[in-house]
Amino acid sequence: MRLARKAAGMTAALAAVALTLTGCGGGPGTTAPGSAEKLSTDEDITLSMAWWGDNDRADLYEKAIDVFEEKHPNITVQTQFQAWDDYWGARATEAAGGALPDVMQMDLSYLRQYGATGQLLDLSGQEGVNLDVGGLDESLVSAGELDGGQFGVPLSTNTLALFYNADLLDELGVNPPAEGYTWDDLDAWIAKTSKVGAGHDPVLYGFSDYTGQLWFFLSWLIQQGVEPFTDDGRLNFDEAQMTEWLDRGQDLRDADAFFPIKKAKQIEPLEGFTVGEQAAGMTWDNFLGSYESETGQEVKMLPMPSGPNGPQQFWKPGMLLSASASTEQPAAAATLIDFLVNDPEVGRIFGTSKGVPAAQAQIDAMGVEPGSVDARVVQYEEDVADVVTETVPVPVEGVGELEAEFKRLSEELQYGNLTVDEFVSQWFSFADERVGRS
Repeated sequence: MRLARKAAGMTAALAAVALTLTGCGGGPGTTAPGSAEKLSTDEDITLSMAWWGDNDRADLYEKAIDVFEEKHPNITVQTQFQAWDDYWGARATEAAGGALPDVMQMDLSYLRQYGATGQLLDLSGQEGVNLDVGGLDESLVSAGELDGGQFGVPLSTNTLALFYNADLLDELGVNPPAEGYTWDDLDAWIAKTSKVGAGHDPVLYGFSDYTGQLWFFLSWLIQQGVEPFTDDGRLNFDEAQMTEWLDRGQDLRDADAFFPIKKAKQIEPLEGFTVGEQAAGMTWDNFLGSYESETGQEVKMLPMPSGPNGPQQFWKPGMLLSASASTEQPAAAATLIDFLVNDPEVGRIFGTSKGVPAAQAQIDAMGVEPGSVDARVVQYEEDVADVVTETVPVPVEGVGELEAEFKRLSEELQYGNLTVDEFVSQWFSFADERVGRS
């Protein structure tokens, strides 16, 4: 068994290490691609690979890598995985020592943190040799670019969606938000649903406090015509805009219309939506399968609320694959990435569990059954394609920390320990020390 799951619980101890990444490496220029050589089949090669996820994802990766090793008998892949928080703690430690895995799952939120500090291999030199990105959407490929280099290749795509529990709404006699609904319409719907749900056993809420998620704020900013980040990796929004966003939820917080934060913390890692006490929520569309599995009920999706010019959504890589700048086997690392991104058999193995595959060949190979989760996720992305008009914002370096602080302050706001103004002041103080503004 090649898999070696590392121990959990290291995140807090490694938080300080993560802050040292900006001092590691010499920037993208130190990882220039050079001229790639075709993968050798004559030498025995061992690669390391890491990803975040659960046991189900690990089983799927193991099946896919078995196929890869059958096709490349001279390559052995040693694998490991961790839960999300522990994954980034482990990567921070490795990066500080210049020893990241040869291949690793990369999230857009961390791409600049690792790619702009010389930790990742510029894969552009491998393109057309050991790596083919020709079948991928150009906007997805560009999401993995920094300063002209290709530091991540999209493995899958997703976009935001509103999820609702159709069975629970039927019980309450409440309709889902209407087509073309706005943010104001959503707030009114949450208030109505929570009011009706107050008589339900158990009490049923319309939503959790959506203002506490940074990606929803970024989506709202884009709908207002604001690019959240500058090309040189700084913030491009201000206190007034964040205050306006957080104020959206104040009346609902005052009315106790959101799923209670105290209960949300008690049931973690479950959510109010997955335990059947919350009628709707928002997240990335590839969550459909896990939501239906956890609720045991029918879950449906709608586009995000409309802004002044409509929904204006964006495609976000569900995840990317990156290679370490310190890998001794760049050709083999690129070949493994190419396989996981493009090979049809990988599409059959994973389905949409990581998002809709970025490569059409994998989508075609899934052979989805009508009405299945995979078919419905693919159909949702086809349905919203006309409103996916915006470019995904490439986050600033260290956005993972900013996102975590945003979430922490939101919890304090929901507990009533902070005002909106205090939230905004504290978050920008935190952000200005790490990122700065345009």
